[in-house]
Amino acid sequence: MTAPAPEMGLRVALSQLNPVVGDLRGNIGLMTADYERAVQAGAQVVVFPELSVTGYPPEDLLLKGSFIADNRRALEDFAATTGECAAVVGFVLQENAQLFNAAAVCINGAVRDVYCKQLLPNYSVFDEERYFEPGVATNSDGTVAGITTLNGVTVGVSICEDIWFADGPVKAQAAAGARVLLNLNGSPFHQGKHTEREEMLAQRARETGSAIVYVNQVGGQDELVFEGSSVVVAPNGSVASRLKSFDSDFAVIDIAADGTVAVVDIVPFETDLDRVYAALVVGTRDYVRKNGFSSVVIGLSGGIDSSIVAAVAVDALGADNVYGIAMPSRYSSQGSLDDADRLAKALGIDHRVISIEPAFTAYLEMLSPSFEGRDPDLTEENLQSRCRGMTLMAMSNKFGWMVLTTGNKSEMAVGYFTIYGDSAGGYAVIKDVFKTQVFDLCRRINERAGREIIPETVIIKPPSAELRPDQRDDQSLPPYEELDPILRHYVDNDLSVSEIVKLGFNEAVVARIARLVDVNEYKRRQCAPGVRVSTKAFGKDRRVPITNGYRADRA
Repeated sequence: MTAPAPEMGLRVALSQLNPVVGDLRGNIGLMTADYERAVQAGAQVVVFPELSVTGYPPEDLLLKGSFIADNRRALEDFAATTGECAAVVGFVLQENAQLFNAAAVCINGAVRDVYCKQLLPNYSVFDEERYFEPGVATNSDGTVAGITTLNGVTVGVSICEDIWFADGPVKAQAAAGARVLLNLNGSPFHQGKHTEREEMLAQRARETGSAIVYVNQVGGQDELVFEGSSVVVAPNGSVASRLKSFDSDFAVIDIAADGTVAVVDIVPFETDLDRVYAALVVGTRDYVRKNGFSSVVIGLSGGIDSSIVAAVAVDALGADNVYGIAMPSRYSSQGSLDDADRLAKALGIDHRVISIEPAFTAYLEMLSPSFEGRDPDLTEENLQSRCRGMTLMAMSNKFGWMVLTTGNKSEMAVGYFTIYGDSAGGYAVIKDVFKTQVFDLCRRINERAGREIIPETVIIKPPSAELRPDQRDDQSLPPYEELDPILRHYVDNDLSVSEIVKLGFNEAVVARIARLVDVNEYKRRQCAPGVRVSTKAFGKDRRVPITNGYRADRA
């Protein structure tokens, strides 16, 4: 039996949804289902994520007038189904020629109030100033924007960025008497974000003396992954409720009129490494499924990168939907073929061997007249990778499998991959994961499974592309334990060569790595999208021009 709602307070339902950007009717369907759950639970208001009607971020769909009109119709249709339980819904508001990132308070069959986001993020992956105008702090009648009354309780409604600043909209809402602050979010994941977020919310709750209901979207959207982790924070800054991470969830919590919160379930956080792995799984699952695919194919080299991509794919899609193909050439070792076979058996996936030797030989013979008098070099190495890329794409075309690429962030940064070869595919699972972290994740996979999923021989052997006899990565690059810290400083932190050298790194090595990063921008720009897990991923985060004559410290 549902407990009675508090007479002098508010029973709030949190709806942590996984929307599909642009699927207006599908998203409304998700909201309707959770609205009905909220009504059954005796809630007086249910809070949905930021732009829950459209999904977040809708990007240049916002430039289509038809999309804006359809989004408004979808909101009105949903509002018409509401009763005494209010719903706070994210949507796009158009007033004249201006667009606003807005939240509608829907109740008793209509939209009663609308709040427009005041603080628009325009950094990192956010481009909100490209599309939206900021909302006003004060309404035309002089009242504070975002203030509404639910069950006799003064409530403040805000959206995402609005709550991140101490002197932002929630301060004014609390000063106007709001002791319950409802905050709608589309906050994407990166490593450590959950800790940063909850520390901020605790501080904001203490400053305002109000309870905060923070509802976040969950799921993958192209490169972005939204982790959920919706939370209710009491006025003293303590967590009263926390929803699941990386999964849809729903919860109900009672908040007194003075903001006092009755503590309910608090889902614990996993380790940072486990959260990165979960983000890879969710990002891969949603990209594949939301784009109409059900199965994937991976080139299994017997190396560590293809091994972790296969493990992620199995956790994302199930073993029956993952296909592994070993594509040996004359330089492939038997050990690598054996490792790929052991991995496939441990994962329970379909595994087949397709030799690229006939294709590689044909290319060499075809090109030999033009290459006469020239020694073999990187050209012949890349031909092997491109033979593999064509093989995988042929399987994709024939069977409808999406190709998952296997390049990691370290290789992507310095261009240690073959364009139109191992970079060919639909999604780059570990594009934002440095090589050293790939090793950490593989060890963690085995630890969590309690058995050897990734063969130990894969983890301990020196990384190699096996495109020439006895090839090893460290013949072309510094050891990854040296390379990755340099890349973190140069790529993620935007430090110059001289600034990195001052931290104790070898100047010649840093200068060489910086040059490799700079000259390979054109290659990265042609690669598949991939899961973002850091604060500076290649793609949305890092937008360096391809044609670029600037070289810090080397002008």
